[in-house]
Amino acid sequence: MKKITFLFLLMLGYTLTCISQIDKMRDQLDDVGAEEQGLLTLRFFNAENGEPVPDATITIQDFQTFTTDMEGKIRFDKQPDGVYPFTFKKEGFITENNKFEIIAETIFRNRFTVSPVISMGAIRIVLDWDKKPDDLDAHFVKEGDYHISYREKLSSADGKAVLDRDDRDGFGPETITIKDIDEKAEYTYFVKDYSNQKSKNSKVLSKSNAMIKVYGEGKLLNIWQLSEKQKGNAWMVFAIQNGKLVPTDEVKNYY
Repeated sequence: MKKITFLFLLMLGYTLTCISQIDKMRDQLDDVGAEEQGLLTLRFFNAENGEPVPDATITIQDFQTFTTDMEGKIRFDKQPDGVYPFTFKKEGFITENNKFEIIAETIFRNRFTVSPVISMGAIRIVLDWDKKPDDLDAHFVKEGDYHISYREKLSSADGKAVLDRDDRDGFGPETITIKDIDEKAEYTYFVKDYSNQKSKNSKVLSKSNAMIKVYGEGKLLNIWQLSEKQKGNAWMVFAIQNGKLVPTDEVKNYY
């Protein structure tokens, strides 16, 4: 019975991954088709479950205000190349100020993950990246206590830290939420390139356009963007010491 249950869950996971891949490919093709008609697209996704976020208000600075449709997207006429700040707002979600870039009449990154409201004292860490590699793994470690990741432990014994969402087919989000940070403890957060774990000199991770967003105190606290031309299969992003975020932002070999 246990073997049958395991095989069922394995097949279910594979099926859901395939459906997710098809959805993401469909979105990409749809956005390319819109560009051919002179329209640009922004898409917004829920950090907890990866689902589109409808009925959100998107205000692009010095431009216009839009409402996301049922697919979590907005569309607008092509604009000159440049950086465009915008604000995301929706009841039940953390208001976020962010930006997108238009290069050669195309938006450099048009998928944005946004976070539902979290309790005071909690933090949420969201990993996004491009289509490749398929599988980046987020890791959150409380020294001497727990290690949260898809391949280690999905939640801590006390339930204070949990992997909300794993992603194995590109783009993300991959999300970890910590309900309570112990100011006397030390934590580390890093990302592994599972798809290229045996390639110690790989530049695939650094070319993934990976982005980390940290939410807490009712707002977006920090954004880290991975730069290119670095060799290694692990990105050591930040630590938490004495309750404070301490950037490390280093790519190195882990395996």
